[in-house]
Amino acid sequence: MKISPAFYEKVLRPVLFRLDPETAHDLAMSTLGAVSGSRLLLKLIAARRDPRLEKRVFGLKFANPIGIAAGFDKNAIALPAWNALGFGFVEAGTVTARAQPGNVKPRIFRYPLHKALINRLGFNNEGADAVAQRLAVLKKSGLWPDIPVGINLGKSKVTPIEEATADYLLAFERLQHFGDYFVLNVSSPNTPNLRKLQDGSALGELFGHLQRRNAEKKPVLVKIAPDLEWEAIEEILTLVAEHEIAGIIATNTTIDHSEVIPSGQEQQGGLSGEPLRKRSTEIVKFIASKSATPVIAVGGIMDADSAMEKFDAGAALVQLYTGYIYRGPALVGEICERLLARAK
Repeated sequence: MKISPAFYEKVLRPVLFRLDPETAHDLAMSTLGAVSGSRLLLKLIAARRDPRLEKRVFGLKFANPIGIAAGFDKNAIALPAWNALGFGFVEAGTVTARAQPGNVKPRIFRYPLHKALINRLGFNNEGADAVAQRLAVLKKSGLWPDIPVGINLGKSKVTPIEEATADYLLAFERLQHFGDYFVLNVSSPNTPNLRKLQDGSALGELFGHLQRRNAEKKPVLVKIAPDLEWEAIEEILTLVAEHEIAGIIATNTTIDHSEVIPSGQEQQGGLSGEPLRKRSTEIVKFIASKSATPVIAVGGIMDADSAMEKFDAGAALVQLYTGYIYRGPALVGEICERLLARAK
């Protein structure tokens, strides 16, 4: 059962967009969660895969280079559904060591004219223990995805920034047997002081301690902000090489809302979608020019053209979030078709 672009954009999206953004998201996730527990429903929505799109990056085989970004499936409730929908990999989370409700609602805002979102969710999730229990059940069910599963880790809001490393380690230790790769999210603008962890000494400490605990040698990546200066990115690249970090995700959401909201009417939170496209691509290109470390590009991928832009800039893989909300499941197939056409 394939959902056409026209059906999604003319029927499903208008219905969802009449709902509060978080209500719409919760409805979508509940539906995908239910589908994930049914072999019949998974078979009905299953997308055809083309082996020509398989790609090996940091030691893992990806069915195709298109993934669902962290933030969509925070509690890993729909991993089999993402697999069936045709994604080449899925990144669950952000998961924190402790369960937390996130910031006060409302906390997601749509800007359809700009094909954008602003969110200030604040790592709302059930916590590492609950997610680990869910993943253990999924492992035993026989429905575990046959695509790489990444787990995005963040700092608990109540944990002082000085104790951040221990907090990340606790979440990692609870989940290390389940993820195929792990991402250290040090760049969300919605947890107080979190972005301070992008500073050299703090980030080096986090990398060092986590890699020493990484007994299974799982690939560890870092997700960076689009608001960093070039010098700061170069410093991160030095640390990435020193600590054998497997990859970089570029980028998280931006605190620059100038393309969407007039000065004086600012909305707290991180901006994603089309307005982030240019800056994200610039950072991908900069990293690729300075380092051989694989880059997963995310930010402003709204169609096949913007996806190709990221690959041309040097991305090994791409992830969707806001583009998936605006374009629906057909976006994955559209990008895959363009990649196959280019290969010919």
